[in-house]
Amino acid sequence: MPNASDLMTGAAARRAAIVVAAAVLLVYPWIAPNSYLRYAGVLVVMYAVLATSWNLVGGFTGYVSLGHAAFFGLGAYGTGILIIDLAVPHVLALAISTVGVVVFAVVVGLAAVRVRGASFVIVSIALVTMMSLIAQDARELTGGSSGLRVPPISADLDRTSNHLLFFNLFAALLFLAALTWWFIDRSRFGAGLKAIREDEDKAEALGVPTTAYKVAVFALSAGFTGVAGGLYGMWFGNLDPIFLFSIIVGANMVIMALLGGVRHLFGPTVGALIVVPASEYFLARFGETQIHIVFSGVLLGIVVLFMPDGIIPKVRVLLRRFGPVSSSIREETQQEFRDRQGVGA
Repeated sequence: MPNASDLMTGAAARRAAIVVAAAVLLVYPWIAPNSYLRYAGVLVVMYAVLATSWNLVGGFTGYVSLGHAAFFGLGAYGTGILIIDLAVPHVLALAISTVGVVVFAVVVGLAAVRVRGASFVIVSIALVTMMSLIAQDARELTGGSSGLRVPPISADLDRTSNHLLFFNLFAALLFLAALTWWFIDRSRFGAGLKAIREDEDKAEALGVPTTAYKVAVFALSAGFTGVAGGLYGMWFGNLDPIFLFSIIVGANMVIMALLGGVRHLFGPTVGALIVVPASEYFLARFGETQIHIVFSGVLLGIVVLFMPDGIIPKVRVLLRRFGPVSSSIREETQQEFRDRQGVGA
């Protein structure tokens, strides 16, 4: 059992690691040697936001949604359509689109969260598939399979400035999503969600309003995902319904969260730091093949078989195993023993 000194040292080490990681995050776009690496950096932070947003549902309630890309696509298309068709300013369009995504998520959630386990997974897949078909069929509104071209925030932005701007915006959104997760984890609301995860029937019997809690966290998760989608639309410019409403995008959120650890604040971010660079490497090395999807599937299998709780818990176990052994009873010096016994020197 670790003593107080060990606990304080561990807490200080965690705080130092967080500060270092935040510093690296802030300076990365300035030290990246080329535009492609800045682009990849934006992708990493964006997926960290998506995985953290998904983890609000998956981590707390245990409900696995493979259809969260529906909210990502709705956020992107809602923002883009408002900007293109109604000439709404970018920031206002993002806000209106996010509200629309949240309202849609509440309506969908009232029906979706009434089923559990594999049935919920199937419902989530059906949702994103339906949205993909609608987006491809509604050509006059969405551009169909050709997609939409969203104008940039400013015509004066070059590629480098655009990457810098949206890297910082996604980083700020990641901070808000992580802070929200942290507050929920320590709240009564979070305790109710964890009770649902462990035994939903027992939680309901104890008075937890399970449906209301699930719908609330589902809508909150969808809101963050919708904001990320809107920012993606403004950053990338080209909206492709096949990508935006893709099960692969939703599956990547799940893989990243599981890889890092769904019960840990920074688990999804750790997963994004591994999966996104690896996927980009396979795309650059082998071109537009499906090998990066195969890689994601293999990685998911490895996690499920060997690290079911994710990388963070596994690393902690290894650190304890190879770190200094602490005693549950603090060792006394000879002088301390004499002092305690009242024996003179």
